[in-house]
Formats: sequence, structure tokens, C-alpha cells
Amino acid sequence: MRVRLSHIPMVAILAAGSVALICGAAFSASSGTPLQAATTAQVAAIKIDYPLDGSVFPPEITPPTFLWHDANETSKRWAFEVSSGGAPATLRINAPGDLLQSGQNDPDAGPDRALTPEQASTHTWKPDVATWDKIKHLSVNSPARITIKGLAADGSEPVSIGQVSISTSPDPVGAPVFYRDVPLRLPPPEEKGPIAPLPRSAIPLIKWQIRDISQPKSHLVMTNLPTCANCHSISRDGTTFGLDLDGPRNDKGLYALVPVSKEMTIRNSNVIHWSSFGLNDETRAADPAVKRFGFMSQVSPTGRYVVTSIGPPNNTNKHQNEEPGFASGILDRIYSTNYRSIQFSQVFYPTRGILAWYDSKEGKMRPLPGADDPEYVHTSAFWSPDGKYLIFSRALARDPYPAGAAKPEQANDPGETQIQYDLYKIPFNEGRGGKAVPVEGASANGMSNNFPKVSPDGKWIVFVQNKNGLLMRPDSKLYIVPFAGGKPRLMHCNLAPMNSWHTWSPNGHWLAFSSKARGPYTRLMLTHIDADGNDTPAIIVDDTTAANRAINIPEFVNLPPGASIDKIDPEATNFYRLFDQAYAQIENSQFPEAIDTLHKAIATNPEDPLSHYVLATALSANDQEKDALTEYRRAVALMPTNPNFLDHLAVSLALNGDSEGAIEQLNKAIAVDPGSVEYRFNVAYVLESRGDFAGAIAPLEKAVALSRGKDWRCLAELAKVYDKTGRSADAIPVARQALDLALKQNNQQVASALQDALDHYEHE
Repeated sequence: MRVRLSHIPMVAILAAGSVALICGAAFSASSGTPLQAATTAQVAAIKIDYPLDGSVFPPEITPPTFLWHDANETSKRWAFEVSSGGAPATLRINAPGDLLQSGQNDPDAGPDRALTPEQASTHTWKPDVATWDKIKHLSVNSPARITIKGLAADGSEPVSIGQVSISTSPDPVGAPVFYRDVPLRLPPPEEKGPIAPLPRSAIPLIKWQIRDISQPKSHLVMTNLPTCANCHSISRDGTTFGLDLDGPRNDKGLYALVPVSKEMTIRNSNVIHWSSFGLNDETRAADPAVKRFGFMSQVSPTGRYVVTSIGPPNNTNKHQNEEPGFASGILDRIYSTNYRSIQFSQVFYPTRGILAWYDSKEGKMRPLPGADDPEYVHTSAFWSPDGKYLIFSRALARDPYPAGAAKPEQANDPGETQIQYDLYKIPFNEGRGGKAVPVEGASANGMSNNFPKVSPDGKWIVFVQNKNGLLMRPDSKLYIVPFAGGKPRLMHCNLAPMNSWHTWSPNGHWLAFSSKARGPYTRLMLTHIDADGNDTPAIIVDDTTAANRAINIPEFVNLPPGASIDKIDPEATNFYRLFDQAYAQIENSQFPEAIDTLHKAIATNPEDPLSHYVLATALSANDQEKDALTEYRRAVALMPTNPNFLDHLAVSLALNGDSEGAIEQLNKAIAVDPGSVEYRFNVAYVLESRGDFAGAIAPLEKAVALSRGKDWRCLAELAKVYDKTGRSADAIPVARQALDLALKQNNQQVASALQDALDHYEHE
């Protein structure tokens, strides 16, 4: 008989050379001296893989599975003896030592997980609840010594032996863990670009589960989303749930902020669009050129504020273009690349960004003074438990994709863009910020320091340290340092490879984290932390997911006694699904179908300006210009400072015979985006359509100046209006310039038409 892998701890089932309790001899937990029997030729050593010596278990945790390797192949069954306080064994159990099996796989998640030869030779025993309760009772006041004896067929004398000491803490975990449960599939093969760790077909398979460790199974609360949702956080007081949410067309600029309750619903009214905010105290209106997204947003302890990392100001960043507004794209501030490996399939980390904070009470978003210098990247900020400080990662800003950089082939490849973050502490001061200072022991150490989580009592910071980037790196290790700064300590709970995504229990006694020690699929671990910041070897929370799925982003939820989260309804994502469906129909020129789908989408979210705008374009393409005008008006009413909406409304007005209205809207677009060539060209075009060629000269001359004479359309149109107003001599050099540009672009059809126009001007 075999015990399934997904049901048991795999912390130490690594290579044959992994850490073992016994190395040539079995050691007594009470005296630390070798057991004589283990040194004889007849009695072999049993290597206990799990639990590790010194492990501490929560009092409410369900029975673990013991794992061991027996060097004596004649062992046919095993006896467990449990003693405490140096006394003789008071509990004896016989175990068949079933071999490990791979466990239940999710057929939709990807390939089944297979055992390695080392894993396949592992013996297992899981005590029943009553026996485990007895072991816990024996290990509360002092460690319990558990001796495993291998017995031959006759069972007369042990042929192998091993020992481990474990304890049961009087400190309960006291809160459930909320986490994301993901299938691992190779991501799309993009070399750089969007953060897309999974193919789109796998996104609906992501699950969100919650686990009370006193129960044998987790509880599913949300799944089957049409879009990706990732970094979640929950306020320290347990009242507010925040979730980074991808909107239509992979828009990563959305964030859901929802009151915590037994049955939660993410409605459209709960969703914040980071791009809809200006970053000043005067207006909510955003720079319309922005496509802003937040990175690792975190809800404040009381749920009122959200801190996130966004793009820095273009006009103060020497690395950006000169257009006003805020940098927003992924390519200019996030390094992201995919690898053809299940174990570490993607890396992403910001190389530019400032901290900004959102006030849910006032409905405004602002940069945080002291963490808004565009010469640095500021990212991954976390709150102190009292909400007075933020701890964040900072480094010199740089291009995410330097020219000529080698393509990396695997995680921690030297070809990755190199960045080492330092941890900084800054006062929040109700959004006024202050001076950011480095955290001693987590900065200026030649490593990358990131993902800082402050203990509930405010005494400690646990953070991740690795060579490059942040979080889920092969060499990620957990360190602990005093909140005031000081000497960091490598934590005992670290496994190999990868330790990250950690979270403190509300009572401060336990830390949960993710590790890949049991293979490519991350699992949920726990370690006990005492008042002096000392931690214990990692223990695993069993049965958190299928054998071929992974968990990440564990987050303790500080719920009051008797409260629970049973269900989260992602109602808002129905709109995203319909919108993306309609967009695909438009791309396939299925305009009637797209119009029908967009009407359904708008019915679920009538206040979304983009859906009205896209519906208008579909109606226009379907020769329904009057209906299109109505939708363009609605889009502009909902987002009056979007120059693209204003421009398309103007075109629709012109097509419907209202040239005055068209010019009015185009002038509004120019007021919002004075550097636009297109809007001035369109003003001239409308003026020409009503015979005002003289009036078209000024906007076209301005358009030519803005384009620096590099737009053949503007030049050709300016030459035409010069000719129409009797200025043929002025038209000729402008037309020649337009012709030269078309020839340089190898646009022969345009060049031929421009040559004909030039001939006409020259012979007038």
C-alpha cells in the first residue's frame, strides 16, 4: 500500500543527500548522544525526513505524515515509540510503513506529477486523530522523543532505528489562511512584455481557497474567473479585502476593494481603475494618455487606504519620452520574461516606479512624498500594524530591457536585468509621507531585499533576500531583522529551493510561507516564532491542493470568532468576459455579433466609458452612424477628458452633418492633449469639408510643426490648402517634402499621388 504524496509533507523528501536526523548514527533527543544500537553492524540507521528535529506544531493542526528512509532492506514493519521528559516510552504504535505514492492529480491542471526514485522509496505513517492527540499531549510541556524501529519479519529485535524530537506549542495559529491555488502550465513564450505566468486557457482553473488548519481540507471560495486576479491583501482588522484584478484586454490597472463578509460579491462599484485618477489634490481626472497599473497593492490595517507602485512622471524622468503625464506601460517599468520550465516559469520585477496611495473615503489617489523620486524604483510596500509606517523596496531606476542584453534562458540567468533592492522605512503621516531611511540589516548588503512583512507587535520584519529581483527566485531565503534595524538572522525554517510569500498570524506566533522544497509545486509551510524572533523548522499544511497544482500568496485573515468567508462572487468579471468576447468579434469583422455582445456587457456595467466607446466604433463600422453618435456622446459624458473619445465623437458629428459640433469637440481634445498632431489635422479636415480652406491653414501648419515635418499626410494636406487659397508657390516645396518622405518609406502608391499633385501645383 502507498500513501499519496499530495496528502503528506514533502519538506525533506529531496535528494539522497538532504538534511537527515541521523548521519551514520541515531541520536537521542534527551541526551544528544548516539544510540548504541545504531552503531552496530546489525542495526541500521533510519533517516527521518519529516518532521525535522525540533519541529513545533500548532495545538490545533491535523495529524501530519511521518516520512523516513530505512537503510535496512529487511525491515518489514515499523514500531513507533513516544516518550517525553526523558521518561520511558508511554505510547507504542505498530505501522506498516506504506510507501509513498504520487497523490491525486487534477486532470485539468496539466501533466500528472510523478515520484522521483528517492520519493518512491519513502516509508510513511500518518497517526489517526486519537493517536495524534496523545502525541501532542506528550509534547506540550517538553519535547516528545519519537523513536522509529524497523522490525524484521519475525519482529523479535529491531534491525534499524531513528529518532526525532517534536513539540506542540501552546500558541494556536488562531486564524484561517486565504491563498491562491494555481495550475502550473508553461506560460506563453514571449521574450518580454505582459506579466502572463499562465496561458489564457488556464486562467479559469485558478482557485481561491481558505484553510482552517484544524480541519483536514481547505474550502473553495472562488474560481472560474475569465481574467487573471493575483496579489490580494486583507486589512489587519479583517474588515477589507483587496485584489489586483485584470480587466478587459488584459488591463492590469484595476483593483477591487470589498468589505469582508461570509458571502462577498465583487461588484463593478467595488472596482477601482487606477487610470481614472489624477495624482493631485484638485481633481480625480487622470491624464488621458495614462494606462496606469498598480504593482503589489496593499490594504492598510484599517482598510481605508491602499498603497501601490505606479509609473513615475514622464516629464521628470530622463529615461522617458517628453510627453506630459505618467509612465504607464509594462514594457517601460517592469522586467518580465518567461522560461520553459515548470519549476520557475516566469520572472517579473519593477525597475521604475513610485509609491502612490488611494484613500477610499475621499476617492482620491496621490503620490507619497519621500517615495516619489523617479530616479529610483519604489515597490512592494507593506504597512506596519499601526498604519504609521510603510516598509518598501528601493533601488536606482533603470531600463527593464537594456539594449544589447543577452536573452536569459533560466531563472537567475546573468542575462536577466540585474537589480538589487534595499529595504526602506517611511512614515505614512496620513499621506504626507516623510523621509525614507534604509533599514539596517536589510540594505546595502549586495543582495536584493524585498517583500517585508512586519510582525503584529511591531518588533520584527521578516523579508526575502535573493541575488536578483524579488520574491519567487530559486535562491529566495527568509530573514528576520528588528523593526528598528539591526543584525539580520537567516531563519531556521528555510528550505531549498525558494521561500517567499510569507504572512504573520494575527497573534504573531506563526508565520506561513510558500516553498518549492517538495518539487516544482509550491506548498504551504508554517513556522513558530517566539518573542525573541527565534523560529523553528518548517512544517507543512497538508491537503492544500492537488499534487500537480501550486499555492501562492497565503494571507492570514483576522476574522472574529465564529466568522468565516464561505464564498466570493466575482460578479464584475462577467463584464470583462463579455467585453473581451465582443472585442474578438470586432477583430474578426463580426460587427452585428459584437454589437449584440456589447449591449449585454453594458447591461452589466452601464457606467463603463470604454464599452460605450467600443460599441460606437462597432456601430460605425456597421454603417449605423446615428446610433454610433449616441454611444460616443455617452462615452464622453462618462470620461470627458479622454481626447481619443473626443476625437471620435468629433468625427461622428462631422459624418452626421454637424461640423460646428465636431470642431468644438476637437478643440476640447487639443486642450487636453496640445501635443497631438492628429486632432489638429482633423480640425483642418472638418474645416475643408465645409469649404473653409483658409481656416484650415493654421491647424495644419501647427500639425506640421508638431510632427517636425515628418508626417507626409500633414504636408500633403497643407500643400493642398495652400493651392486652394491661391498660394501655389508655397504649395510646391511642401508637396516636394511630402513626396520625399513617401519615397523614403517606399510607399509607391502615395508617392505616385503626391507626384501628380506636385505636377498640378507646378503647372498652375
